[in-house]
Amino acid sequence: MSNLAPTLQLNDGLDIPAIGLGTYSLNGFTGADSIKSGIEVGYRLIDSAFNYENEGAVGRAVRESSVPRDQLRICSKLPGRHHGYDKALLTIEESLLRTGLDYFDLYIIHWPNPKQGKYVEAWTAMIEAQKRGYVRSIGVSNFLPEHLDRIVAETGVAPSLNQVELHPYFEQAVQREANAKHGTVTESWSPLGRGKGDGVLEDEAVQAIAAAHGKTPTQVILRWHTQLGAVPIPKAGSREHQQENLNIFDFELTDEQMKTISAFSRDNKRLWNQDPAEYEEF
Repeated sequence: MSNLAPTLQLNDGLDIPAIGLGTYSLNGFTGADSIKSGIEVGYRLIDSAFNYENEGAVGRAVRESSVPRDQLRICSKLPGRHHGYDKALLTIEESLLRTGLDYFDLYIIHWPNPKQGKYVEAWTAMIEAQKRGYVRSIGVSNFLPEHLDRIVAETGVAPSLNQVELHPYFEQAVQREANAKHGTVTESWSPLGRGKGDGVLEDEAVQAIAAAHGKTPTQVILRWHTQLGAVPIPKAGSREHQQENLNIFDFELTDEQMKTISAFSRDNKRLWNQDPAEYEEF
């Protein structure tokens, strides 16, 4: 795997890097070039989604990269409008056709859509997709503890990964504990919050921690994620930011520094008020 990032093992045996590349809004030829750049600088975990409409860009980057396919971990996501069993399987097939790849390393349900109430059906289709060889590892995204408990109770299969909103303003301690109960790895979307200008990266205490380690505030926050045991997937289009985000494994935050960053957290401090108990993604 990557020379820059350590790896961790999912509950089904697949190994993934401790940091990935988010690709939301990296579309078209320019997006493909950015994703290829990320692979070249050391990313081996690439996150995409059917609804990002960039699976083709991801596939192009993979094919043009000099990195062997078996060293990459490519992930995409099932949209809410395709939770029906047959629709889910066809969507995964369509995702493969879009990328031009033979299989996905990870495929996950994007949102539970509990009002629609078909996420168990979607999960059953994911289990079948894994049996068919479409996907090596199956997971979920934005699943609350009750959603996890239900799919495990009804199918006997625990997700390998749960990708959730996680950043210093919303550290998700209860959710991370629920994931761990099922042997499910926590992955962090929007790991930097809203990024520059939202307060954390400009905070004096965070900047002091960064200065003490000779790192940037961004690197400190991403390191905080990995020390929580979560896998951050920051989006970075430029090679400079891609390299910056990867360069986080040569230092360690102290317990006190971890507490300082976690102290930003507030109950239900979601950035876009997307509560998985109510939000419906289509």
